[in-house]
Amino acid sequence: MGATDRLDRHQPLTLGLFRIVIGLLFTSEGAATLFGVLDRDATPAGDWPFWYAGVIELVCGALVLLGVLTRAAAFLSSGAMAFAYFTEHQPDGLFPLQNGGLSPALFCWGFLLLVFFGPGSLSLSGVFRRDTAPGSRG
Repeated sequence: MGATDRLDRHQPLTLGLFRIVIGLLFTSEGAATLFGVLDRDATPAGDWPFWYAGVIELVCGALVLLGVLTRAAAFLSSGAMAFAYFTEHQPDGLFPLQNGGLSPALFCWGFLLLVFFGPGSLSLSGVFRRDTAPGSRG
């Protein structure tokens, strides 16, 4: 058994851990925006687009974290981060390091990865689905 085979065997677990971390980070962004925690002021309810982004971050981040409706939540999150990047950051410079848009860019591409690869292992959807292997769909 080669090194690649050993690494391949751990892909579902690694993908599941990636999903949990990105979901937790996104959820914390939403909580900070909506509730004014983690050294951030709360955004007033209904304030476009920041309050709505906070709702998406909190709800979709929690869904991704738990591995429930992962692909749909990741798709919405990826789109929201692309919108944030191009409307709030890209006008200030072409590259994320120039315009302060590194987080939205990374979130966008990380969630897009989950859209195509699914939740990996350690997901609630995998626990409740008996007809497929854990982490294969979601």
